[in-house]
Amino acid sequence: MSVMRPLLNRWLRLTEKPHLRKATVAKARRSFETKAKVLFHAPRGTSVAEDELGEVPVLWTWALGVGREDGPLILYFHGGGFVFGSPRVYRKMLAVLSREARAPAALVQYRLAPETPFPGAFDDCMAVYRAVMDRPGGVVLAGDSAGGCLALAVLAEITREGLTQPLGCIALSPVTDLTFSGDSIRENAESEVVLPIERAEEMCEWYLGDTDPKDPRVSPLFAGFEGAAPVWIGVGDTEVLRDDTIRMAAHLRAAGVEVTEVVEHELPHVWPLFHNLLPEGRETLADLGDWIRSLSSSSGGS
Repeated sequence: MSVMRPLLNRWLRLTEKPHLRKATVAKARRSFETKAKVLFHAPRGTSVAEDELGEVPVLWTWALGVGREDGPLILYFHGGGFVFGSPRVYRKMLAVLSREARAPAALVQYRLAPETPFPGAFDDCMAVYRAVMDRPGGVVLAGDSAGGCLALAVLAEITREGLTQPLGCIALSPVTDLTFSGDSIRENAESEVVLPIERAEEMCEWYLGDTDPKDPRVSPLFAGFEGAAPVWIGVGDTEVLRDDTIRMAAHLRAAGVEVTEVVEHELPHVWPLFHNLLPEGRETLADLGDWIRSLSSSSGGS
């Protein structure tokens, strides 16, 4: 365990968790953007470009020595409870992953709740995937928290429709069950250092609107995955979303999906986001880079 792990957990518990519990939507959005500018840094030489794919805004980022057309595309859906967050917040983490995977990334600016409830974000993510699914180097879906939910839901929809499969899918600390039936939702309410569960439930209600929380497009735990691409899924053991990951991994394996499941001890929600501060975050991004390269190699990609 690094020295930074308990220090970061304490800071998050004392500052971020109370802030998320009380902040308005507008304030939460501003705060996340501001803190990302201060706390997160991209490797030198990182490139960034705005674009549209499938008529949805995206932000490209790729590391020094990586071309925009090189290798597989990492298609990333950011977290933020379906309510806040943006490609700008996550682009520096994705720049590190781009360096490790030797692959470019495109971060999707999907529409947010409460202004746009389901299916807005889901439809945006599907539209972008349809625009890139035949990319010669292949595509790796990825996302964290709410974005991990979207990545898995998109994978399920791809499988249901019989579309070209991605090379794989990464889900970091994902939400997978919007009925919030996992035991860790209550068991880890105190040990969780980032997410106040009552606020997480409120944000998901804004996203759901009138949609059944068991709809597989919002809760991939209830989706079919037979024939789906390999999945890397990870969580911290003190997170309220611990059981969302553990049950999701079991559900995927039952469908015959190749699963890499990682449960880390006392790491915070979406710990790779803190790669500048946390050695374990950097280690996980390096592991994910290796995993992506292995997918590309096994598919015959460059």
